[in-house]
Amino acid sequence: MKIDAIQKATILSKALPYIQKYNGKIVVIKYGGNAMKNETLKQNVMTDIVLLSEIGVHVVLVHGGGPEINGMLHKVGKQSRFVAGLRYTDEETMDVVQMVLAGKTNKDLVSLINQKGARAVGISGMDANCIQARQYTVDEGDLGFVGEIEEIHEELILDIIEKGYIPVVASVGCDAAGHAYNINADTAAASIAAKLHAENMILVSDIPGLLRNPEDEGSLIPRATLSEIEELKKDGVISGGMIPKVDCLVTAVQGSVQRAVIIDGRVPHSILIEMFSEEGIGTLVEE
Repeated sequence: MKIDAIQKATILSKALPYIQKYNGKIVVIKYGGNAMKNETLKQNVMTDIVLLSEIGVHVVLVHGGGPEINGMLHKVGKQSRFVAGLRYTDEETMDVVQMVLAGKTNKDLVSLINQKGARAVGISGMDANCIQARQYTVDEGDLGFVGEIEEIHEELILDIIEKGYIPVVASVGCDAAGHAYNINADTAAASIAAKLHAENMILVSDIPGLLRNPEDEGSLIPRATLSEIEELKKDGVISGGMIPKVDCLVTAVQGSVQRAVIIDGRVPHSILIEMFSEEGIGTLVEE
């Protein structure tokens, strides 16, 4: 018998406890941004999601699509404007956000999952008022149709799961008057994971995880408690764009999610490595 066949069988057998752990459990995966740019890696992520579904994991995929939105705005000649580091979203920009996120990006991901043998259903946070939102404001000025989450109405997502489909959720929300809002996809994923009492929430990013030194990928912090996160913020280790990402992991853990982790989507099959190995990958935030 070939050695590599034995090695493959050994790897599969070592994954058994993790397969048993996650069978029948909900896992929320956030995917988007720069992690979606490489087509080969995107295929790997979709393969991982389908494999999880086939072994009985209830995957909920939440996605953004900043680069795709930027590309479409450029095509239509719309200039982006930022207030306090956030994209100002006027009515015309919001139309583009809806078209890209709830339209092309969402259906492309659904199609990829379906091609690989699973069954996915694409929705946005506007469907069945899944993501109830209100306008988000900052001291520096009006952000237009940028929203913050008021409530997650999870019934539609659970219905899709119960019927054996994979929900693919675009991060667009709406208010009681039907106004659409651009919602941060990390925040949407964390709020959905908490509402669903998910076993695991995974942020698929384009960085190795939380680094002590942003210039040194070898300085990865593999795990951190909520109290350690606060210390890392005070020390300036967590700063800039990492703050909202880490805050989303904290929100998930505080909302009863068992594991919240940020992983490097540039690593092939990083989702499987995280879920089915002792060492995992990326940075795990825990109580």
